Amino acid sequence: MSTTVLATKLYIPSPRSKIVLRPRLIEQLNKGFSSNHTPGVTLISAPAGFGKTTLVNEWIAECGKPAAWLSLDEGDGDPARFLAYFVTALQTLKPDLGLGVLTALQSPQPPPIESILTTIINEITAISDNSSTDSGLRFIFVLDDYHIIDSKPVDNALAFLIEHLPPQMHMVIATREDPQIPLARLRARGQLTELRAADLQFSPAEAMEFLNRVMGLNLSEKDVAALESRTEGWIAGLQLAALSMQGHHEAASFIKSFTGSHRFVLDYLIEEVLGQQSEKIQVFLLRTSILDRMCGALCDAILLDSSTSGQEILEQLERANLFIVPLDNERRWYRYHHLFGDLLRQRLGQPKELAEYHLRASAWYEANGDPAEAFQHALAAGDFERSASLAESAWQNMERNFQTLAWLGWVKKLPNATVCSRPWLCVQIGWAYSDVGETEESESYLQNAERAAAGMETQDAFKSIPGNIALIRAGNAQIEGDLAETVRYAELSIQLAPEEDLLIRAQAAITLGFTQWAVGKVEASLQAMHTWMDDMQKMGNQMYAIASVFVVADMQITLGRLDDAEKALRKTIQQAEALGSEAEVVTAHHHLGLAMLAYERGDDAAFAQSLQTAADLGQRTTLVDWPHRWNLAQARLKKSNGEFDSALQCLDNAQRGYVKNPIPIIQPIEAHKARVHLKQGRLDKAQAWVRERSLSVNDEASYLSEYEHLTLARVRLAENSFDGVHEMLERLLALAESQQRTGSVIEILLTQALVHQAQGSHSESLAVLERALTLTEPESYIRIYADEGEAMRLLISDFRSSIASHNHPLLGYVNRILDFFPQQMEDGVQSKITNPQPKMIEPLTERELEILRLIAAGHSNAVIGQRLYLALSTVKGHNLRIFNKLQAENRTEAVARARELGLI
Repeated sequence: MSTTVLATKLYIPSPRSKIVLRPRLIEQLNKGFSSNHTPGVTLISAPAGFGKTTLVNEWIAECGKPAAWLSLDEGDGDPARFLAYFVTALQTLKPDLGLGVLTALQSPQPPPIESILTTIINEITAISDNSSTDSGLRFIFVLDDYHIIDSKPVDNALAFLIEHLPPQMHMVIATREDPQIPLARLRARGQLTELRAADLQFSPAEAMEFLNRVMGLNLSEKDVAALESRTEGWIAGLQLAALSMQGHHEAASFIKSFTGSHRFVLDYLIEEVLGQQSEKIQVFLLRTSILDRMCGALCDAILLDSSTSGQEILEQLERANLFIVPLDNERRWYRYHHLFGDLLRQRLGQPKELAEYHLRASAWYEANGDPAEAFQHALAAGDFERSASLAESAWQNMERNFQTLAWLGWVKKLPNATVCSRPWLCVQIGWAYSDVGETEESESYLQNAERAAAGMETQDAFKSIPGNIALIRAGNAQIEGDLAETVRYAELSIQLAPEEDLLIRAQAAITLGFTQWAVGKVEASLQAMHTWMDDMQKMGNQMYAIASVFVVADMQITLGRLDDAEKALRKTIQQAEALGSEAEVVTAHHHLGLAMLAYERGDDAAFAQSLQTAADLGQRTTLVDWPHRWNLAQARLKKSNGEFDSALQCLDNAQRGYVKNPIPIIQPIEAHKARVHLKQGRLDKAQAWVRERSLSVNDEASYLSEYEHLTLARVRLAENSFDGVHEMLERLLALAESQQRTGSVIEILLTQALVHQAQGSHSESLAVLERALTLTEPESYIRIYADEGEAMRLLISDFRSSIASHNHPLLGYVNRILDFFPQQMEDGVQSKITNPQPKMIEPLTERELEILRLIAAGHSNAVIGQRLYLALSTVKGHNLRIFNKLQAENRTEAVARARELGLI
């Protein structure tokens, strides 16, 4: 959805001064809300005109609880837009809630809906821990006009939310028809409060109060009872009847003739109501009924009548209670009652006249910076050329703000003939489909662009098209993994792009640079990145330059230059801080990079600080691959800590969060999983991965498959099967050394050392280890050794023994590495334990150990829930089980007992 949120959709309408109070219904609503233990749902389901919204307004005003409101429209059938507005509504209660979710929803490939909802639910659950008053603990969320939504994905999202509703949140759904959610299950659990048409109908007493006090009539009890009977308590019908009766002297005869079904009654009343208005008001009502929402200036633009003030008429209509609803406290924006608006639109003039009104609305919205509404009204007018022109104008800004999918939704409504006649629109659609990874659709529109632009390439307006098409094709080839075609089209784009089209030329150049990375020529790709960043600085695009540095750091790490990577990240962070908060949020990746560098070097304090900063900024970052990179980092941390199931879960999350981009996939997720399975002792899982990938020790060495083949070597090591392994590793080493990829060389050497050790080749393993240590010592690598486990510890211990008798330059470094390995029993002999504690009743599960470590680190239940994506109630349940198993009464005792048992 657009980053511009329509604030009026979140406005809680103020209760009207003259309404019928309904204490019996308020009592039912309070009863549904009263439980402090069970989250609940209130469903208010009835046809149009039964006072659903008015009732909820009255209740919110009386109950004193915080409330968030979302008025739905047809556009909210898109699940991404629905969730974005849902989060934005929640932010009216807690402004920093869901910032990361909004960023993720703007990506070309948003995460799965349930993943997004899980994050939202966890953040809502955490609110209570930061609230000091009861009013802050529970709140109401209103979904108004849910019947407008005709979308299975949104229904599923709502069902998932309600199934996992946080205890402090009470959901209210106002709708004309029952939503497609499991209502029967909610009834069985006692979690559903229902108000339906029979409940909402005015009683005779309420009808009396409404007609005589609110509408200003003076009807007898008999007349009111008759009219209430005729309308069956239907509030909108009573209101329309009252308006029609104003000025009638014979109320009884009017009521007697007031019969028929709702549809015919309403038709009659609309004629009567409109017939009693002045011609000026009738014209105003009919012409402005094309608008979903309106303000005075917009109405003036449609009417083109200098003698009429749109704002004055809107205020007059509100005073007359003529089915108009204010949308903000300033009384600037309004809408018609939905039913009233529908009926007005049925009585509009000829199609040509109607089209003219839509075009006037389109022009007003365009002039006032709302391209979405401008496009929709041009489309409603049938002016497809104008619609297409508006889409073309909006493309660049929407693509830059990750609104590609929303823009595609626009242009899909245009006739194919209109699209295919406009070369630039075809190019933009081709680019949009490339952004979302649909390369076949992209190519189809690029070919349309070429046909439409044939013979026009020399015109100034179209001379950039060939270079753009070539660049998009280069991107499509890159998505498909065709490096040769990527290079061919990127070079062609540079040839075809006009000299002054600096951005296209720079994008083509960096596309070529990334192809160098994919074949292992990282140094050349690094130089291309520096050129790209210089170009962006010259064009004044500092944000692009800042965002690019985390990629530079990745390359430097591959080259084994940890110091250079850290310096680049720190320098860029300082630059971003100088530019302000907008630039600073882009540096979440940079802080994560610093955290993982500190982790590698064993600097726990710097690691913790940078990781927390990264997590905070990650909630607000605009870079779409943040979930992928964050979960990859978490997977490494979990794996290093022995939390293997959690590591696998993080890898799954990383895979779901991956957005196709030019950065080559050097370490596939499935290869990471195979390494975790080896750590778990699940050799069969790792072997299955090898078979699925058809990997062989005889494969030719390549950078793209290097990580997979090093993983294959570890599988063979676990199998104690070494045929061809040494030769494969030598090929990989020769390629890495020829390309000066020191980071790759280090991992290959460590793998060789472990293979030699397993085969009993002691001197060879020590010699290879010394080569690796010589490369890693200047850059202070630590964890790369410690993460290898006991076999590496024994090998390094043997190396230390071999150099301890003379002052070897690596001795101090080796001692630092060994300090990071878990303490082991000497020679397998268990040390004596004085005052042994009784054994645990039942061992802790991996999840319980994970929570216990976070408790020991001093984290609150809310923080633990956020980190582990658990509801607050789930965390508390785990706490109770941990306390029971450790025979502890509280957190302090549990941590002390766990330390005694060596669990943490």
